[in-house]
Amino acid sequence: MKTALALLLAVFSTAAMAKLPPPSPEAQAKAAEAAARTAWTGKVDGYKLCQAQNKTAAAYFASARAAGKSVHEPASTPPCADPGPFVYTPPEAKPLEAAGAHSPSETAKAPHNTAAPDAATPKQ
Repeated sequence: MKTALALLLAVFSTAAMAKLPPPSPEAQAKAAEAAARTAWTGKVDGYKLCQAQNKTAAAYFASARAAGKSVHEPASTPPCADPGPFVYTPPEAKPLEAAGAHSPSETAKAPHNTAAPDAATPKQ
């Protein structure tokens, strides 16, 4: 029983360690846009948190002053930065020529699949 379980786990762990194929360019572009949207969402969340903290602090200081308590001046903080609407501009893909996916620029002197003339003739 233990041997069968060990064998079964070994088979499934080997399948789990299989290498996945690289993502397609469309999938990479979609992932980059999703990452940009996630980063923007984080900035929006930070902006909303900043506004809520400022509103809460202002209400606290106003109620404390109205109650006659002595309050210190609030610490100066940078203003809340509004990230604006989400705008994603995908990076421009290099053309194949700029990516180095073409033949070398020098002129070929011989076909690439031929041997040197001396090597073609057998020595006796």
